[in-house]
Amino acid sequence: MSKEMVEALDALESEKGIKKEYVIESLEAALVAAYKRNYNQAQNVNVEFDTKKGNIHVYAVKEVVEDVVDDRLEVSLEDAQKKSRGYEVGDHVQEEVTPKDFGRIAAQTAKQVIMQRVREAERDIIYNEYSQYEHEIIQGTVERSDNRYVYINFGKIEAVMSKNDQMPGETYNSRDRIRVYVTKVENATKGPQVFVSRTDPGLVKRLFEQQVPEIYDGTVEIVSIAREAGDRTKIAVKSDNPDVDPVGTCVGPKGARVQAVVDELNGENIDVVPYVDDPVDFIANALNPAEVIAVQFDENDKKQCIVIVPDYHLSLAIGKKGQNARLAAKLTGYKIDIKPESQVEFVDDNDQDVDINDVESGKIDIEKTRENAANADDAQNPAANDSEDVDDEDDSTDSEE
Repeated sequence: MSKEMVEALDALESEKGIKKEYVIESLEAALVAAYKRNYNQAQNVNVEFDTKKGNIHVYAVKEVVEDVVDDRLEVSLEDAQKKSRGYEVGDHVQEEVTPKDFGRIAAQTAKQVIMQRVREAERDIIYNEYSQYEHEIIQGTVERSDNRYVYINFGKIEAVMSKNDQMPGETYNSRDRIRVYVTKVENATKGPQVFVSRTDPGLVKRLFEQQVPEIYDGTVEIVSIAREAGDRTKIAVKSDNPDVDPVGTCVGPKGARVQAVVDELNGENIDVVPYVDDPVDFIANALNPAEVIAVQFDENDKKQCIVIVPDYHLSLAIGKKGQNARLAAKLTGYKIDIKPESQVEFVDDNDQDVDINDVESGKIDIEKTRENAANADDAQNPAANDSEDVDDEDDSTDSEE
């Protein structure tokens, strides 16, 4: 070994960012193993690397004892004090045992260690670089594809996109430029691995952030997203600023902003709905464009509800193959059962049947519906209000007639 090794370590640190101390520490540990392996030695040894001259020294470490049993591991107090009178029993003494031909072994070991550390450092650098793109959009070039993945080149690394992450109807040809959403970055044993997607709802969120400055700066918040990639997406938005219309802001002038997102997703339909704290109104908004008459929540499961819609809006509320109802359920977090008004009977506070037509139209829960039904009955029968002072006997008489 020589000063050339020191210079090589300095160059490695400046060019690759690999700390010289880290390589030397690894090198010394490797040389200890190499010494024991090549010279059939079992005793404790230390290897020291001279960072100025590049020389390597091997030292046997022995314990100071009164009576020596194994001279490979122990040294007598008398012999130890010949080197230094400060040694006492229990101390450890180092004796240089560097073999004459150890330089050749050291050089081979150093080469292996350095190459290994370079590979590890390069993997760490790439991982650190691309891990910051996790949950972000990044653009790459399609390299190739097989039965499992589409491989996308990002320059320093090749990402993979599985079948489930590929948009239905999209084709990915070699050399195509493509924008994808980074779902995960792993530092695997074979090197960093980047997983990307075109179907993840996060892609829609990031696209809206790019198109709508109000979302990026927090004026408008995306509360939830429900997506069936390649077909339809529902996105719920809100704003704490009363002067800002969150839906209009996301749609943009003449629909320009939402259209830019639709174009990026190759024509995928996007519904932007307003989020409200009232779950009844939120569920009704999520089922847009269908009209909602009432929402009834299950007493045993507050996350399950029945939604009443006009008969002529039943298919619209359910959607093609149940898509509208399915996306609304994902968007709101409620299990939604949709029923037409003709199949539902409401009951007032006196357990009397109330015709659905007596319920005020509006996005209300079942309790409000009952109240509105009672009010509607009163409004349609003013004579009943005029006879409030009539005693029960008169009421029964009128009833018999």
